[in-house]
Amino acid sequence: MQVRLYCGRGGRSRLLTHIGVPFSGIVLAAELAFCRTADSPYFAFEIAVTPPPAVAARLDSVPLSLPARTSATRKVPARTDRPFKGIALILLSTVFLGTSDVTAKYLSSSLPSIEIAWIRFLVFALIMTPAMLPGTPLFALRSSRPGLHVLRGAALLGSSLIFITGLGFLPIAEASATSFVSPLFVTALSIAFLGERVGMRRWIATAVGLAGVFIILRPGTSAFHPAAVFPIVSALAWAGTLILTRMMSGSERPVTVMTYSSIVGVAIVSALMPFVWVTPSWHDIMFGILIGVASTVGQWIVVLAFRYGDASVLAPFSYTQLLWVSVLGFLIFGEVPDRWTILGAGFIVASGLYTAHRERIRRSQLLDVASEPSPNA
Repeated sequence: MQVRLYCGRGGRSRLLTHIGVPFSGIVLAAELAFCRTADSPYFAFEIAVTPPPAVAARLDSVPLSLPARTSATRKVPARTDRPFKGIALILLSTVFLGTSDVTAKYLSSSLPSIEIAWIRFLVFALIMTPAMLPGTPLFALRSSRPGLHVLRGAALLGSSLIFITGLGFLPIAEASATSFVSPLFVTALSIAFLGERVGMRRWIATAVGLAGVFIILRPGTSAFHPAAVFPIVSALAWAGTLILTRMMSGSERPVTVMTYSSIVGVAIVSALMPFVWVTPSWHDIMFGILIGVASTVGQWIVVLAFRYGDASVLAPFSYTQLLWVSVLGFLIFGEVPDRWTILGAGFIVASGLYTAHRERIRRSQLLDVASEPSPNA
Protein backbone atom coordinates (compact mmCIF):
# COMPACT_ATOMS: atom_id res chain seq x y z
CA MET A 1 0.00 0.00 0.00
CA GLN A 2 1.05 3.61 -0.46
CA VAL A 3 0.34 6.22 2.17
CA ARG A 4 -0.53 9.39 0.31
CA LEU A 5 -0.52 12.85 1.82
CA TYR A 6 -2.41 15.08 -0.52
CA CYS A 7 -4.64 18.11 -0.67
CA GLY A 8 -7.93 17.25 -2.30
CA ARG A 9 -10.74 14.76 -2.42
CA GLY A 10 -8.52 11.82 -3.30
CA GLY A 11 -10.84 10.62 -6.00
CA ARG A 12 -13.43 9.60 -3.45
CA SER A 13 -16.89 11.02 -3.96
CA ARG A 14 -19.25 11.60 -1.10
CA LEU A 15 -22.98 12.50 -0.72
CA LEU A 16 -24.35 15.98 -0.26
CA THR A 17 -27.90 16.77 0.43
CA HIS A 18 -29.87 18.84 -1.95
CA ILE A 19 -29.96 22.57 -1.27
CA GLY A 20 -32.88 23.53 -3.33
CA VAL A 21 -33.53 22.92 -7.00
CA PRO A 22 -32.18 26.28 -8.20
CA PHE A 23 -28.71 25.23 -7.18
CA SER A 24 -26.17 24.68 -9.87
CA GLY A 25 -24.05 21.66 -9.26
CA ILE A 26 -21.25 23.63 -7.64
CA VAL A 27 -21.76 22.40 -4.10
CA LEU A 28 -19.57 19.39 -4.60
CA ALA A 29 -17.23 21.00 -7.07
CA ALA A 30 -16.73 24.01 -4.80
CA GLU A 31 -14.70 21.99 -2.33
CA LEU A 32 -12.17 21.23 -5.05
CA ALA A 33 -11.13 24.85 -5.56
CA PHE A 34 -9.33 25.19 -2.26
CA CYS A 35 -6.26 23.09 -3.13
CA ARG A 36 -5.97 23.78 -6.87
CA THR A 37 -2.77 24.84 -8.59
CA ALA A 38 -2.44 26.55 -11.93
CA ASP A 39 -2.23 23.28 -13.90
CA SER A 40 -3.59 20.64 -11.61
CA PRO A 41 -6.52 20.57 -9.19
CA TYR A 42 -4.47 18.90 -6.51
CA PHE A 43 -1.10 18.97 -4.81
CA ALA A 44 0.03 15.43 -4.07
CA PHE A 45 2.82 13.94 -1.98
CA GLU A 46 3.44 10.19 -1.72
CA ILE A 47 5.37 8.07 0.80
CA ALA A 48 5.79 4.37 0.10
CA VAL A 49 5.62 2.13 3.19
CA THR A 50 4.75 -1.49 3.89
CA PRO A 51 1.50 -1.67 5.86
CA PRO A 52 0.05 -4.63 7.71
CA PRO A 53 -2.14 -6.84 5.50
CA ALA A 54 -5.33 -5.97 7.43
CA VAL A 55 -4.97 -2.27 6.76
CA ALA A 56 -4.11 -2.90 3.12
CA ALA A 57 -7.23 -5.00 2.70
CA ARG A 58 -9.40 -2.26 4.17
CA LEU A 59 -7.85 0.47 2.04
CA ASP A 60 -8.14 -1.62 -1.13
CA SER A 61 -11.90 -0.99 -1.05
CA VAL A 62 -11.38 2.79 -1.10
CA PRO A 63 -10.66 4.03 -4.65
CA LEU A 64 -7.98 6.68 -4.37
CA SER A 65 -6.53 8.29 -7.48
CA LEU A 66 -4.12 11.16 -7.96
CA PRO A 67 -3.63 13.28 -11.06
CA ALA A 68 -0.21 14.01 -12.42
CA ARG A 69 1.85 16.17 -10.12
CA THR A 70 2.78 19.62 -11.28
CA SER A 71 4.39 22.57 -9.69
CA ALA A 72 2.23 25.26 -8.15
CA THR A 73 2.58 28.68 -9.68
CA ARG A 74 -0.03 30.66 -7.81
CA LYS A 75 -1.73 30.71 -4.49
CA VAL A 76 -5.37 29.76 -4.00
CA PRO A 77 -7.69 30.45 -1.06
CA ALA A 78 -6.91 28.06 1.74
CA ARG A 79 -9.67 26.10 3.39
CA THR A 80 -10.05 26.81 7.09
CA ASP A 81 -12.08 25.04 9.74
CA ARG A 82 -14.57 27.74 10.77
CA PRO A 83 -17.90 25.87 10.78
CA PHE A 84 -19.95 28.67 12.34
CA LYS A 85 -19.02 31.03 9.52
CA GLY A 86 -19.84 28.30 7.01
CA ILE A 87 -23.23 27.74 8.67
CA ALA A 88 -23.99 31.47 8.57
CA LEU A 89 -23.21 31.56 4.85
CA ILE A 90 -25.41 28.52 4.16
CA LEU A 91 -28.29 30.17 6.01
CA LEU A 92 -27.77 33.33 3.95
CA SER A 93 -27.73 31.33 0.72
CA THR A 94 -31.14 29.80 1.48
CA VAL A 95 -32.63 33.30 1.59
CA PHE A 96 -31.43 34.03 -1.96
CA LEU A 97 -32.42 30.62 -3.28
CA GLY A 98 -35.82 30.73 -1.60
CA THR A 99 -36.37 34.18 -3.10
CA SER A 100 -35.54 32.80 -6.53
CA ASP A 101 -38.12 30.01 -6.12
CA VAL A 102 -40.87 32.31 -4.91
CA THR A 103 -40.22 34.84 -7.68
CA ALA A 104 -40.36 32.05 -10.28
CA LYS A 105 -43.76 30.98 -8.96
CA TYR A 106 -44.96 34.58 -9.10
CA LEU A 107 -43.91 34.92 -12.75
CA SER A 108 -45.46 31.57 -13.69
CA SER A 109 -48.88 33.24 -13.77
CA SER A 110 -47.85 35.57 -16.63
CA LEU A 111 -44.98 33.87 -18.49
CA PRO A 112 -44.39 30.30 -19.75
CA SER A 113 -41.96 28.26 -17.66
CA ILE A 114 -39.58 28.01 -20.62
CA GLU A 115 -39.40 31.80 -20.87
CA ILE A 116 -38.80 32.13 -17.13
CA ALA A 117 -35.97 29.61 -17.37
CA TRP A 118 -34.57 31.46 -20.39
CA ILE A 119 -34.41 34.78 -18.52
CA ARG A 120 -32.80 33.06 -15.55
CA PHE A 121 -30.10 31.30 -17.61
CA LEU A 122 -29.51 34.41 -19.73
CA VAL A 123 -28.75 36.42 -16.59
CA PHE A 124 -26.61 33.50 -15.35
CA ALA A 125 -24.63 33.51 -18.60
CA LEU A 126 -24.17 37.29 -18.55
CA ILE A 127 -22.76 37.07 -15.01
CA MET A 128 -20.35 34.35 -16.16
CA THR A 129 -19.28 36.26 -19.31
CA PRO A 130 -15.82 37.27 -17.94
CA ALA A 131 -14.97 33.57 -17.68
CA MET A 132 -15.79 33.10 -21.38
CA LEU A 133 -13.30 35.65 -22.74
CA PRO A 134 -10.07 34.07 -24.11
CA GLY A 135 -6.82 35.72 -23.17
CA THR A 136 -8.08 37.00 -19.83
CA PRO A 137 -7.05 35.74 -16.36
CA LEU A 138 -10.65 34.69 -15.71
CA PHE A 139 -10.97 32.50 -18.82
CA ALA A 140 -12.37 29.14 -17.70
CA LEU A 141 -13.47 27.23 -20.80
CA ARG A 142 -10.44 24.97 -21.03
CA SER A 143 -11.73 21.49 -20.27
CA SER A 144 -10.81 17.88 -20.96
CA ARG A 145 -14.42 16.67 -20.58
CA PRO A 146 -16.70 18.89 -22.67
CA GLY A 147 -19.17 16.05 -23.23
CA LEU A 148 -19.90 15.72 -19.53
CA HIS A 149 -20.32 19.48 -19.29
CA VAL A 150 -23.01 19.37 -21.99
CA LEU A 151 -24.84 16.54 -20.21
CA ARG A 152 -24.59 18.34 -16.88
CA GLY A 153 -25.84 21.62 -18.33
CA ALA A 154 -28.82 19.84 -19.91
CA ALA A 155 -29.63 18.06 -16.63
CA LEU A 156 -29.41 21.32 -14.70
CA LEU A 157 -31.69 23.08 -17.17
CA GLY A 158 -34.14 20.18 -17.05
CA SER A 159 -34.25 20.27 -13.27
CA SER A 160 -34.90 24.01 -13.20
CA LEU A 161 -37.42 24.00 -16.04
CA ILE A 162 -39.47 21.10 -14.66
CA PHE A 163 -39.49 22.58 -11.16
CA ILE A 164 -40.71 25.97 -12.44
CA THR A 165 -43.45 24.18 -14.38
CA GLY A 166 -44.59 22.46 -11.19
CA LEU A 167 -44.68 25.77 -9.32
CA GLY A 168 -47.46 26.93 -11.61
CA PHE A 169 -49.77 24.22 -10.21
CA LEU A 170 -48.60 23.44 -6.68
CA PRO A 171 -48.18 25.33 -3.39
CA ILE A 172 -44.55 26.35 -3.15
CA ALA A 173 -44.00 24.64 0.22
CA GLU A 174 -45.25 21.32 -1.17
CA ALA A 175 -43.15 21.58 -4.34
CA SER A 176 -40.01 22.56 -2.40
CA ALA A 177 -40.41 19.82 0.21
CA THR A 178 -40.89 17.16 -2.46
CA SER A 179 -37.84 18.36 -4.40
CA PHE A 180 -35.64 17.71 -1.38
CA VAL A 181 -35.72 13.97 -2.14
CA SER A 182 -32.83 14.37 -4.59
CA PRO A 183 -30.27 12.90 -2.11
CA LEU A 184 -32.30 9.69 -2.21
CA PHE A 185 -31.88 9.52 -5.97
CA VAL A 186 -28.18 10.30 -5.59
CA THR A 187 -27.86 7.32 -3.25
CA ALA A 188 -29.26 5.00 -5.91
CA LEU A 189 -27.46 6.55 -8.89
CA SER A 190 -24.09 6.57 -7.12
CA ILE A 191 -24.12 2.77 -7.08
CA ALA A 192 -24.56 2.47 -10.85
CA PHE A 193 -22.41 5.41 -12.02
CA LEU A 194 -19.82 5.89 -9.27
CA GLY A 195 -19.45 2.34 -7.95
CA GLU A 196 -20.19 3.41 -4.38
CA ARG A 197 -21.34 1.05 -1.68
CA VAL A 198 -24.53 1.87 0.20
CA GLY A 199 -25.15 0.18 3.55
CA MET A 200 -28.43 -0.96 5.03
CA ARG A 201 -28.75 2.14 7.23
CA ARG A 202 -28.54 4.44 4.22
CA TRP A 203 -31.19 2.39 2.42
CA ILE A 204 -33.47 2.63 5.46
CA ALA A 205 -32.98 6.40 5.49
CA THR A 206 -33.85 6.44 1.78
CA ALA A 207 -37.04 4.49 2.46
CA VAL A 208 -38.01 6.97 5.20
CA GLY A 209 -37.53 9.86 2.77
CA LEU A 210 -39.67 8.17 0.14
CA ALA A 211 -42.36 7.60 2.76
CA GLY A 212 -42.32 11.36 3.34
CA VAL A 213 -42.92 11.93 -0.36
CA PHE A 214 -45.95 9.63 -0.33
CA ILE A 215 -47.30 11.41 2.75
CA ILE A 216 -47.11 14.76 0.95
CA LEU A 217 -48.51 13.53 -2.37
CA ARG A 218 -51.09 11.05 -1.03
CA PRO A 219 -51.52 9.23 -4.37
CA GLY A 220 -54.87 7.54 -4.84
CA THR A 221 -56.74 10.22 -2.89
CA SER A 222 -58.61 13.32 -3.99
CA ALA A 223 -55.73 15.42 -2.61
CA PHE A 224 -53.31 14.07 -5.22
CA HIS A 225 -52.46 16.50 -8.03
CA PRO A 226 -50.84 15.08 -11.18
CA ALA A 227 -48.48 18.07 -11.26
CA ALA A 228 -46.91 16.72 -8.05
CA VAL A 229 -44.83 14.52 -10.33
CA PHE A 230 -42.92 17.58 -11.61
CA PRO A 231 -40.86 18.21 -8.42
CA ILE A 232 -39.98 14.51 -8.24
CA VAL A 233 -38.72 14.44 -11.84
CA SER A 234 -36.93 17.71 -11.16
CA ALA A 235 -35.21 16.13 -8.15
CA LEU A 236 -34.14 13.18 -10.32
CA ALA A 237 -32.62 15.54 -12.89
CA TRP A 238 -30.85 17.42 -10.09
CA ALA A 239 -29.46 14.14 -8.78
CA GLY A 240 -28.09 13.46 -12.26
CA THR A 241 -26.50 16.91 -12.17
CA LEU A 242 -24.75 16.06 -8.91
CA ILE A 243 -23.57 12.68 -10.20
CA LEU A 244 -22.05 14.33 -13.28
CA THR A 245 -20.43 16.96 -11.07
CA ARG A 246 -18.81 14.24 -8.99
CA MET A 247 -17.59 12.47 -12.13
CA MET A 248 -15.76 15.67 -13.13
CA SER A 249 -14.67 16.64 -9.63
CA GLY A 250 -11.06 15.52 -10.01
CA SER A 251 -10.32 17.49 -13.15
CA GLU A 252 -12.61 20.52 -13.51
CA ARG A 253 -12.61 23.86 -11.69
CA PRO A 254 -15.88 25.06 -10.14
CA VAL A 255 -15.90 28.20 -12.30
CA THR A 256 -15.46 26.01 -15.40
CA VAL A 257 -18.43 23.87 -14.41
CA MET A 258 -20.61 26.93 -13.81
CA THR A 259 -19.57 28.64 -17.04
CA TYR A 260 -20.32 25.63 -19.21
CA SER A 261 -23.65 25.13 -17.42
CA SER A 262 -24.70 28.70 -18.20
CA ILE A 263 -23.72 28.35 -21.87
CA VAL A 264 -25.42 24.99 -22.39
CA GLY A 265 -28.54 26.05 -20.50
CA VAL A 266 -29.08 29.31 -22.37
CA ALA A 267 -28.32 27.65 -25.74
CA ILE A 268 -30.89 24.88 -25.29
CA VAL A 269 -33.65 27.04 -23.89
CA SER A 270 -33.06 29.71 -26.56
CA ALA A 271 -33.86 27.09 -29.22
CA LEU A 272 -37.23 26.51 -27.54
CA MET A 273 -38.14 30.16 -27.09
CA PRO A 274 -39.69 30.81 -30.55
CA PHE A 275 -42.39 28.22 -29.81
CA VAL A 276 -43.60 29.77 -26.55
CA TRP A 277 -42.63 33.45 -26.75
CA VAL A 278 -44.80 35.87 -24.80
CA THR A 279 -43.71 39.51 -24.86
CA PRO A 280 -42.80 40.29 -21.23
CA SER A 281 -43.59 43.56 -19.55
CA TRP A 282 -40.87 45.59 -17.84
CA HIS A 283 -42.35 44.29 -14.61
CA ASP A 284 -41.78 40.69 -15.77
CA ILE A 285 -38.26 41.45 -16.97
CA MET A 286 -37.29 42.96 -13.61
CA PHE A 287 -38.53 39.93 -11.71
CA GLY A 288 -36.83 37.63 -14.21
CA ILE A 289 -33.53 39.40 -13.59
CA LEU A 290 -34.14 39.02 -9.86
CA ILE A 291 -34.48 35.25 -10.34
CA GLY A 292 -31.17 35.02 -12.22
CA VAL A 293 -29.24 37.24 -9.81
CA ALA A 294 -30.67 35.62 -6.66
CA SER A 295 -29.95 32.07 -7.82
CA THR A 296 -26.42 32.89 -9.01
CA VAL A 297 -25.52 34.84 -5.84
CA GLY A 298 -26.94 32.02 -3.73
CA GLN A 299 -24.72 29.52 -5.52
CA TRP A 300 -21.57 31.59 -5.00
CA ILE A 301 -22.37 31.98 -1.31
CA VAL A 302 -22.47 28.19 -1.09
CA VAL A 303 -18.99 28.11 -2.67
CA LEU A 304 -17.75 30.43 0.06
CA ALA A 305 -19.49 28.40 2.77
CA PHE A 306 -17.61 25.24 1.79
CA ARG A 307 -14.30 26.98 2.44
CA TYR A 308 -15.13 26.95 6.13
CA GLY A 309 -16.83 23.62 6.84
CA ASP A 310 -17.57 20.10 5.61
CA ALA A 311 -20.71 19.34 3.66
CA SER A 312 -21.95 16.92 6.34
CA VAL A 313 -21.85 19.80 8.83
CA LEU A 314 -23.39 22.44 6.58
CA ALA A 315 -26.00 20.42 4.69
CA PRO A 316 -28.56 20.11 7.53
CA PHE A 317 -28.90 23.89 7.64
CA SER A 318 -29.91 24.00 3.99
CA TYR A 319 -33.34 22.76 5.05
CA THR A 320 -34.10 26.22 6.41
CA GLN A 321 -34.97 27.02 2.79
CA LEU A 322 -38.27 25.22 3.46
CA LEU A 323 -38.96 27.75 6.20
CA TRP A 324 -38.28 30.74 3.93
CA VAL A 325 -40.41 29.51 1.05
CA SER A 326 -43.25 28.65 3.44
CA VAL A 327 -43.19 32.12 4.99
CA LEU A 328 -42.93 33.87 1.61
CA GLY A 329 -45.61 31.59 0.18
CA PHE A 330 -47.98 32.65 2.94
CA LEU A 331 -47.17 36.37 2.67
CA ILE A 332 -47.35 36.57 -1.15
CA PHE A 333 -49.74 33.82 -2.20
CA GLY A 334 -51.69 33.18 1.00
CA GLU A 335 -50.62 29.52 0.97
CA VAL A 336 -50.60 27.68 4.29
CA PRO A 337 -48.91 24.21 4.31
CA ASP A 338 -51.34 21.53 5.49
CA ARG A 339 -50.47 19.02 8.18
CA TRP A 340 -49.63 16.33 5.60
CA THR A 341 -47.06 18.56 3.91
CA ILE A 342 -45.47 19.40 7.27
CA LEU A 343 -45.42 15.73 8.35
CA GLY A 344 -44.00 14.53 5.02
CA ALA A 345 -41.38 17.28 5.02
CA GLY A 346 -40.36 16.11 8.50
CA PHE A 347 -39.73 12.60 7.15
CA ILE A 348 -37.70 13.94 4.21
CA VAL A 349 -35.62 16.25 6.42
CA ALA A 350 -34.98 13.45 8.95
CA SER A 351 -33.83 11.19 6.11
CA GLY A 352 -31.47 13.85 4.76
CA LEU A 353 -30.03 14.63 8.19
CA TYR A 354 -29.35 10.97 8.91
CA THR A 355 -27.74 10.51 5.49
CA ALA A 356 -25.42 13.46 6.21
CA HIS A 357 -24.64 11.96 9.64
CA ARG A 358 -23.70 8.59 8.11
CA GLU A 359 -21.55 10.34 5.52
CA ARG A 360 -19.66 12.13 8.28
CA ILE A 361 -19.09 8.84 10.12
CA ARG A 362 -17.95 7.09 6.93
CA ARG A 363 -15.47 9.87 6.17
CA SER A 364 -14.01 9.82 9.69
CA GLN A 365 -13.59 6.04 9.52
CA LEU A 366 -11.71 6.29 6.22
CA LEU A 367 -9.43 8.94 7.70
CA ASP A 368 -8.79 6.76 10.76
CA VAL A 369 -7.87 3.81 8.56
CA ALA A 370 -5.57 5.93 6.40
CA SER A 371 -3.78 7.29 9.47
CA GLU A 372 -3.34 3.90 11.17
CA PRO A 373 0.39 3.47 11.92
CA SER A 374 2.32 0.61 10.40
CA PRO A 375 4.21 -1.71 12.79
CA ASN A 376 6.95 -1.92 10.15
CA ALA A 377 7.50 1.82 10.13
